[in-house]
Amino acid sequence: MNAIIRHLLCLSLISAPLHLSADESNKTKNPELPPLELGFVDLFNGKDLSNWVDVNTSPETWSVKDGLLVCSGRPIGVMRSTKQYENFILVIEWRHMKAGGNSGVFLWSDAIPKGRLPKGMEVQMLELEWPYIHKRNGKPNHLGYVSGELFGAGGMRAIPENPRGNRSMSYEMRCRGKGEWNRYVVVAVDGAVKLSINGKFVNGIREADLRKGYLCLESEGSEIHFRRIQIMELPPGRAKDLGMVLEKKPG
Repeated sequence: MNAIIRHLLCLSLISAPLHLSADESNKTKNPELPPLELGFVDLFNGKDLSNWVDVNTSPETWSVKDGLLVCSGRPIGVMRSTKQYENFILVIEWRHMKAGGNSGVFLWSDAIPKGRLPKGMEVQMLELEWPYIHKRNGKPNHLGYVSGELFGAGGMRAIPENPRGNRSMSYEMRCRGKGEWNRYVVVAVDGAVKLSINGKFVNGIREADLRKGYLCLESEGSEIHFRRIQIMELPPGRAKDLGMVLEKKPG
């Protein structure tokens, strides 16, 4: 009889429904999400060129002086970030040291020069005298050039928010001239870019056909300084699903 009772007890334990505590039940129905770690990371530490790789300039092009990243402007070319980025917020502060200076930062770039510059979304950095120094048919060039324009370079396609040809010019002229610091806040998500210049969002472009790649800093003819360069990575989007990532890495 005792053996039979023990056998029945075992069967009842095996077949008994599993009763979870309220906390355990909630965890089963609503599994915990992975921790969300959002925060800015320095891409320039004020000491050296960690986080950057020269592409087609020279050892003399980029240097660090008094906590600033200094670009001589020669030769024309770029250096790239060590890693690729998809969705992010980029904060970058810059100042030109000569009238008519030219530079920029490329987003979602392949970092493979086509001529001297690569494919990517260029966020233009031009000194305010540029249109008057680089005239067209004897007349100043369009002032949109120095507004903080956004455009696909090296074959990248995108749709400008405030079109000037295939470029998007800013709605306001907010950039400052030589010797003065400018701050860009660039929000790049799923092929769309919004640009804040010195405290106000004034430009945008969308539907870029490459949505993950390197950041590139541009050397283009004259001295420019950078200081704060920070990035906050955001959750990924559909770049890989849509085939809008790099097919090969730069050599």
